[in-house]
Amino acid sequence: MSVDVPAPRTTARARIPRQRTGGFQPAHTVLVAVGTDKHRFDRLIDWLDDWYAGTLTRPTMVIQYGHSRQPAIPGSVPFLSHAELQNGMAAATLVVCHGGPATILEARRHGHLPIVVPRDPSHLEHVDNHQQLFARRLGAAGMIELCESRAALAAALNAGLARPRAFTVTANADVQTARLAAVARVGRIVEELVATARPRRAAFRRQRRPALPGAE
Repeated sequence: MSVDVPAPRTTARARIPRQRTGGFQPAHTVLVAVGTDKHRFDRLIDWLDDWYAGTLTRPTMVIQYGHSRQPAIPGSVPFLSHAELQNGMAAATLVVCHGGPATILEARRHGHLPIVVPRDPSHLEHVDNHQQLFARRLGAAGMIELCESRAALAAALNAGLARPRAFTVTANADVQTARLAAVARVGRIVEELVATARPRRAAFRRQRRPALPGAE
């Protein structure tokens, strides 16, 4: 289950920063959104820092890093309001995000084929693997660019900046939008089932646990 915590009210410091490049404006902008989940997503931040340090393209970066460590890349903010996120997606060349259904749906509504790095519970990035299962299903259907390794993310970013049109979808395609919305609803249902099942399983284990000798 996604455990979202309320984002703090945005201030001037927390808003999308203006990029100052001495008059030169990079041709492309990459928006990264990790969501507001309380778990850190430092693995994605590490991958982005490594890629940015080694690329010659140097696009404008807007990275919403949530509760993760602050990236070394200019253009990093902890949280964005919903309106700021929508504006960022509308202006971006590429969108990179976690495996949350709502974020993926919003990116596609803005015409992006999102580059998705799902959170991995083995790295303590989430409570379970529902993002991985959800993202893999969408990746197999060609609805996202799934990246589950450092190399895959770097390759997707390089390909997207070289051929931006390959990472776009028809923003007003009603059938595709309805299809993804249905998938997103299923994803939310799965999250709710996981959330309600976990306490029940714990209670069942407590009930089945045999009494220790002499406990009575």
